[in-house]
Amino acid sequence: MSKHLVEEMAYDAPLAAVAAMLADPAFREEVCERQRVLRHDVRVDSSGDVLEVRVEQVQDAAGVPSFARKLIGDEITIVQEERWTRPEAGEVTMTTPGKPGDMRGTITLVERDGVTTETVDLTVKVSIPLVGGKVEGLVTELLRKALRVEHKVGRDYLSR
Repeated sequence: MSKHLVEEMAYDAPLAAVAAMLADPAFREEVCERQRVLRHDVRVDSSGDVLEVRVEQVQDAAGVPSFARKLIGDEITIVQEERWTRPEAGEVTMTTPGKPGDMRGTITLVERDGVTTETVDLTVKVSIPLVGGKVEGLVTELLRKALRVEHKVGRDYLSR
């Protein structure tokens, strides 16, 4: 089983500005701070035409339902890795080291009339018998909330 998440985020900015924002470590740092993670590490590397982004964050599991908390403990580490081979498209993988499951998909940028839409398309898979589907639903909603915070940070960033 798996869950599918598609989140579209529109920015009043050209594609080049949104791509530059996504490549800026300061933007990624601000997103982590606004998501209120406990600890984070951001790395952005560019070589040739390839941009690689790695964000490792530790989040408090407070508020997570008890069935899931038993599986993840008091904190959860999430490692997000993106590989962009062109400004318009990248692949993303999110893992929780030591826990069963991952999130994989794509990020695309499309500009129309000076507005750029970032589309995050992920498949969430948790390989736990009996409760995997419930955990996938929980993870999908947590990701949706995190992306909405990222969108707010992005709009603020681009308006400066």
